[in-house]
Amino acid sequence: MTTAHVFIATSLDGFIARADGDIDWLLQRDDPNEDHGYADFIADKDLIVMGRGTYEKVLTLGPWAYDRPVLVLSKQLAGVAVPQALEGKVRFSGSTPRELMDTLAAQGVQRIYVDGGQLVQSFLRDALVADMVISSVPVLLGSGRRLFGALSGDIDWTLVSSRSFASGLVQSCYRRKA
Repeated sequence: MTTAHVFIATSLDGFIARADGDIDWLLQRDDPNEDHGYADFIADKDLIVMGRGTYEKVLTLGPWAYDRPVLVLSKQLAGVAVPQALEGKVRFSGSTPRELMDTLAAQGVQRIYVDGGQLVQSFLRDALVADMVISSVPVLLGSGRRLFGALSGDIDWTLVSSRSFASGLVQSCYRRKA
């Protein structure tokens, strides 16, 4: 069985990016001496699944930073050739989250990192997220792209742990209640 896991940062008011997709407020908090637990989080993940918007944003941030295979879930990019520089590192799929999870399970993929606001929302709506690591950045944006969207019903979570960092980030880990 494949399980999906989220590691993401939000502003105090729940935004993951400004309305135009800008994440300057987050990048300003980057501390090369502190990975905020990312290395531990990613250590047991077989694959990173990201949405098109996240993929396009990552392409603007400099050299490809991922050491795991990346699958971009996008109907718009499905069937498009992967840029030559990313061949063997990235692939595109137009599957739904549930179809993808079934395919990955059949391939023996056990744990995936799901990244990107709309994609996380899709995985949540389909009850596919096992746990979330959410880092709150001490800034209020007032508007932008929200991490969470509309749901057909409540999804209950259990707080597993919470910690703070010198940078002011507060990180909470949640597990979905069965």
